[in-house]
Formats: sequence, C-alpha cells, structure tokens
Amino acid sequence: MTTRFQDRADAGRMLAAKLMKYANLHDALVLALPRGGVPVGYEVAKILQIPLDVLIVRKLGVPGHDELAMGAIASGGARVLNRSVIESLRIPPDSIEMVEKRESLELMRREAAYRGNRQPLAVHDKVVILVDDGVATGSTMRVAISALRQQNARKIVVATPVAPPTVRWEMEVLVDDFVAVLMPTDFYGVGQWYEDFNQVDDDTVYEILRMGQKLKPAEAL
Repeated sequence: MTTRFQDRADAGRMLAAKLMKYANLHDALVLALPRGGVPVGYEVAKILQIPLDVLIVRKLGVPGHDELAMGAIASGGARVLNRSVIESLRIPPDSIEMVEKRESLELMRREAAYRGNRQPLAVHDKVVILVDDGVATGSTMRVAISALRQQNARKIVVATPVAPPTVRWEMEVLVDDFVAVLMPTDFYGVGQWYEDFNQVDDDTVYEILRMGQKLKPAEAL
C-alpha cells in the first residue's frame, strides 16, 4: 500500500515540496477549500510564504433530492448551473432561485465565521493555488475553477495531497498546473490516505486563516 499521510499538516508539507516554484511570488496566493483543505493550505502557504484565504463552494441541490446537484455557487458571486439536470427534470426558475437564496445565506454565514471582518483576498490577475485535502470526483474543484475564471485569475494551479489518476486527466485540461503527492489507482476515498482524518471545525478554520492572511513573500517582510 502507498504511504499514508500522518494528518493534514503532514500532507500540506509534502504538497508544498512539490510547489516550490511558486514560493515567494508577490502575485500569488493559496485558496483553500474548507474545511479540510484549510490546514493543508496553511502549510503550503507558510512554506511558500504567500497569503492564504478560502474559497467557499455550496452545491445547489435539486429540491427533494438534495444530493443531486443542479448547480453550485462560490465565493465572489460565481454561479454555475447544470443545464442538463435542470432541463431533464424541468426545474422551474423560481425553484432554482429559492435554493440559491438559501445556499447564499449559508455561504455568507461561513464567510463571516471563517473571516470575521477580514476582507477576502483579491484574485484578479493573480496566480492562485487551489488546495483541498483530497480530490475524489473533482466536482467541487471544477466549480472553484469556474469561480476563479469569472474573477479573472491569471493562472490557476490545483494542488492536492491525493487524487485518483482520472481526476488528474480531467483537471489538466481545465487549469494551468495540477500537482498531487499521491495518485493511487486503488482510490476509494480521501480519508483512507490519512492516519488522522478528524473533522476540522469552524473555529479552527478561523484561527488558521487569521495566521495565513499575514503571510507574505520573504522579500516583503
């Protein structure tokens, strides 16, 4: 069996070692997908000496079948709709609007819980390293990528400790760079590649971001 990570911090340090070409860039930042991606992203940001923030994605579930996504929204006002699902199920616009309003409120709640009164970092014309603790299907990451495209990020890098090879093939055509530490063929879930995969709470995310937004390239210190 391929080596497992001790925890998310260990995974972040190993991931950062593969991202050193982005170290100390003045126009770069790490955006982590909460909650699990934040401890990983912090280690990456700390080693690369670039700022850390979050990019929150909320699925728009089909009314009555919440597990089925008809779209998603993300930090910064990005919105992606799955037209094939909407058309095949004949979901009316007012139903989409109702779900979007509900998820927008939850997105704003999480923004406040994670950032407090800190403003989100601007991504326009920046090199953005998108980090999660693992990528299983890539659906959340694809929405995050779309959000960054809409906000005119100059370069998008997807970075994760572990993902199946199929995800790499899908991601490489969507982004400028894809980096993973492990790409096992026997992938059944992200948690199987961690010794410690405990849940990350909102308070922990807040504290990590408070530290992460203070990070700067070494030359700027």
